[in-house]
Amino acid sequence: MTVPAVEVGARVRASREARGLSLSALARRSGLGKATLSGLEAGTRNPTLETLYAVTTALGLPLTAVLGPRTATASGAAVDARLIDRYEDGAAVTETYRVRVRAGAAQLSAAHAPGTREYLTVLAGTVLVGTETAPARLAPGEAHTWAADIPHVYRAEDADAEAVLLVRYPAAGAGPPGAGRAHPERA
Repeated sequence: MTVPAVEVGARVRASREARGLSLSALARRSGLGKATLSGLEAGTRNPTLETLYAVTTALGLPLTAVLGPRTATASGAAVDARLIDRYEDGAAVTETYRVRVRAGAAQLSAAHAPGTREYLTVLAGTVLVGTETAPARLAPGEAHTWAADIPHVYRAEDADAEAVLLVRYPAAGAGPPGAGRAHPERA
C-alpha cells in the first residue's frame, strides 16, 4: 500500500515545525528546492525515495517518521521499497524493507544520518550495492553491510533483483553501530 502524499506531507510539516525550522531552513539542510518542499508538505507532490531520504536525513529522522508506522512503499531511480517492519529501542531504529532493484537503472543514495548502516540480503538476481567507492556484487543468498552515512549505490545487473534491506539508524545520543569496525564488510 502506498501512503497518500497528503499524509507524508503532513508528517514532514509536523516534523519540521517540531524542530522549529522554517521551510527555507529545511530546504538548505536537505539540498531540495523550497517549492519542492512546499509541494511535498501540501501533499501535491508524490515524493521519490531520494527526496524522502533527503528530508528525513536533514531532520535527523528515520524514513518511517514520514512514511508512518504501517506498511508503505516508496520508489526511487532504481529501487522500489516496501516497508515490512520497524523496530525501535533505546539504541536505534531499525527498518526492514522488501526491495526490488530494477535492471537498467542505477540509484545513488545520498548519505543518511551519522552512524546509519544498511544490511542487504539478495533473494534473486545479481546486484551491485554498497558505498559509492567500494560496492559489492551480490548473487542470491549473499549479504553485504555498509556505512550508509556516506553516498551509496544500488544497481541490478541483467534482470531485476529482489532483496531484503535493513536500515539501522542510531538513536539520538547513541554511538554509531559497529563503531571501531572497518566497513564495508561482506557478511
